[in-house]
Parts: sequence; structure tokens; C-alpha cells
Amino acid sequence: MQLCSGVPEGTGGSRQAVALKAFSMDYVISLLGPLSQGALVTLKLFAITLVLSIPLGLVLALLRLSRFAGLRALVGGYIWLMRGTPLMLQMLFIYFALPFVPVIGIRFDDYPAAIVAFTLNYAAYFAEIFRAGIQSIDRGQYEGAKVLGLSYAQTMRRIVIPQVWPRILPPLSNETITLVKDTSLIYVLALNDLLRAARGIVQRDFTTTPFIVAAAFYLVMTLVLTWGFQYLEKRYAKYDA
Repeated sequence: MQLCSGVPEGTGGSRQAVALKAFSMDYVISLLGPLSQGALVTLKLFAITLVLSIPLGLVLALLRLSRFAGLRALVGGYIWLMRGTPLMLQMLFIYFALPFVPVIGIRFDDYPAAIVAFTLNYAAYFAEIFRAGIQSIDRGQYEGAKVLGLSYAQTMRRIVIPQVWPRILPPLSNETITLVKDTSLIYVLALNDLLRAARGIVQRDFTTTPFIVAAAFYLVMTLVLTWGFQYLEKRYAKYDA
């Protein structure tokens, strides 16, 4: 008497074939095209956010150090709000809720909404980094600039800010690398970034290999940034390690 196992004949072979396909080099190479397109979306968002948020963060830091208490409180409240709420929540609010806010009522498409959310969020973090760097400069630098007849703007541009950059590179590096990883949050707006592209292939092929390849993409991007910041730190270092 022959017992029936309940497993259709050939199931084991088909599973083995799927497993072999998932880890074959040809299959991995076939993933590079669609995942590269997703990576371009990720890198574009990263670059635009960085270009916009760093100058905005510097301006916010200077306003946070203003002599006007009301302005300091206003900027401090903004920074508290941006750092105290999740980036995903801010992005969803700008995309879905902002059009219904009285008086404002601004409607953004998905990609501009992501750019606005990321810029406003990371500007708050960069503002605190700049503020700490500026406050680390010795007061004697300001007094010397005042003796030379330099204005506040000239003191910042010629004396303070050039000394701030080397001091803030390590925390700036950390935030920049975090930005690369946070770009994966835009999948909630149905944007075809690297993570969403990988997820689509996983659902189609029933294999986790695309996630592994996507992780490799993120690791390469963060590695390049790490090398770049290490080069800058060595360049600005006063003494060799």
C-alpha cells in the first residue's frame, strides 16, 4: 500500500529550482537594472535634501543664537517639533493633510512633498549641529574680530564658520549617512525608490534575494560617504592622528 504524503509530485523539485534561481549569478545580475533605477530615485532625493537642508540649517542655527528672545524661542520651537515627531508622520502630513489646513492649503505632488518633508526635518538636525559648532568657538575670536572692526556677518563668514566646519564633520557625517537610509521612507508615498523596487521584485519572484542586493546598494552608498567624510576630516585636521 502506497501512502500519500499530501505534497504534490514535483513540489520539492520546483522549490529547489526556485532556490537555485534566486541565488544564481544571472538572476542577481538581472536585478541590477531595476534596482539601479530605484537607487537613482534614492540618490536624487538624498542630494536635493542635502543641498537644501544644510544652508537652511545654518540659517536656523544663526537665528537660534540671535539676541532677540522671541526669535530664539520661535526657532527653538520649530527644531523641537521637527526632532520630536517622526519623519514619516511629517511626510504624510505634508502630502495628505496640508492641503486641508485653513489659510495654507498647499498641495504637493508625491515627490515634492517628500523633498519638503526631508528638507524641513533634516534642517532642524543640522541647525543643532551648527549651533553646537558655533558655540564651541572661543569668545576671544569674536573679541578679536570686533577689535579689527569686522561686522557680525563678516566675523561669521571669515572667522567663525571656517573654524566650525572641521569641528562638526563627525556629527554631520552621521546625519548624512542616516539621511541615505531614511530615504527608504518614501515608499509610503508610492515612490519607486530602491526599497520599493526591491519589494516589488520580492513579491513577484517569491525570494528575498532582491532585499540582499538592495542592502548591498545601501552599503556601497554609505561606504562612499564614509570615505568622503574621512578624507575631509584628514584634510581639516590640525594634527595627524
